[in-house]
Amino acid sequence: MISKVSKDFLYRLLETASPSGFESEIQKVCKNYMEPLVDEVQKDVHGNQYYILNKDSKFRVMICGHVDEIGLMVNSIDENGFIRITAIGGIDPAVLPGQRVIIHSARGKVCGVIGRKPIHLTPEKERDKSFELHELWVDIGARDKKEAENLVSVADPIVLDVPIRELTNNLITARGLDDRIGAFVCLEVMKMLAEKRGELKVGVYCVTTVQEEIGLRGAVTSAYTCAPNTAIAVDVGWATDHPGLEKTKFAEIKLGNGPILDKGPNINPVVFEGLKRVAEENQIPYQVMPAPKATGTDANVIQLSRSGVATGLVGIPNRYMHTPAEIVSLEDVGNAVKLISNWILSLTPEVSFIP
Repeated sequence: MISKVSKDFLYRLLETASPSGFESEIQKVCKNYMEPLVDEVQKDVHGNQYYILNKDSKFRVMICGHVDEIGLMVNSIDENGFIRITAIGGIDPAVLPGQRVIIHSARGKVCGVIGRKPIHLTPEKERDKSFELHELWVDIGARDKKEAENLVSVADPIVLDVPIRELTNNLITARGLDDRIGAFVCLEVMKMLAEKRGELKVGVYCVTTVQEEIGLRGAVTSAYTCAPNTAIAVDVGWATDHPGLEKTKFAEIKLGNGPILDKGPNINPVVFEGLKRVAEENQIPYQVMPAPKATGTDANVIQLSRSGVATGLVGIPNRYMHTPAEIVSLEDVGNAVKLISNWILSLTPEVSFIP
């Protein structure tokens, strides 16, 4: 369902470091891929990037996925050259000890590892204790503070150094699939719409938003700029098809069973029913996620922009979110592209989203 060209682009996205506030390089990757396909590419002072089809249409559809990922930052450098760290976004310190990292310095990429006291030197009563972030450090092999400062600086961003791997059943694992996979879906939708622009009856603004992981910040500014009549945010959603979860507490969401359609107060009911109808008419599998309150996604703030936006949320099921080994199904990704593309092609300027 995903071409080799598209898959190569996806892997370039996943290989490009993009912690919140440091998205410039990944936006260049997106621009280079999309500029030949759309009518116009713009970027704002916040760092959001816009890809536009049918700009002159008075009826506007916004689709977005955030390109920022969680990460770390150099907090301080001690006298022995060890680097203390702080979090960018919702890092889980439990998954960090022993990880390889790359520090993105003005002088280039600097490799290191996250250190902790060896278990052999840890008192038995402390061995089951979870480490807090301030108890960890990055070791780049420097002899002292001066040597370390010649390579890195305070406030340099850090990402985990983990490869992309293909698993069985068309699954992939990588860091930062949250939410570069959602951004990829949106850009592939624009690619498909560009190929069918003769059937397109509305204007479409695709946005690769920034700083979602620290408070949905890019969606606030970009939704105001786009002033859409309706919008779809594409993000990851929790897959619950693995051990350790109480089935009575969580909705059943499985990898490979189709994209997630959230339903609840954050979601315009006309948008939800439209997506559901298009999925069923085109035999696209989908899963419904109960969303009884504001979601923790860009859809939250887009819905509240200006006088209100008819907003939907399409999710890509994701195992092990906010770890270095997130997993998604490329079948779900392809079906999300097909679903959103067909929904947009079904829209006319006369449609009403008033419930």
